[in-house]
Amino acid sequence: MSGGANFKERTVQNILLQFFRDDRTKVNAEALNLMTELLNIFVSEAVLRTVNEAKKDHQDQIPLDYFEKILPQLLLDF
Repeated sequence: MSGGANFKERTVQNILLQFFRDDRTKVNAEALNLMTELLNIFVSEAVLRTVNEAKKDHQDQIPLDYFEKILPQLLLDF
């Protein structure tokens, strides 16, 4: 996905490890790759929907309200 979000796998791995209860839990390369791609798509889609919502109201800047507006549907779609 060009021009979209681009998280590093190491960053995603560190985020995931913070939520594991057992310190011995590991993330294999395939799962890490999948989670990184999912996060990239999710964030890119959130930005795109937020921008489109702001464009409908002819806004030059995008306040947080627009993100809050698209968030429920975005979470349902994912």
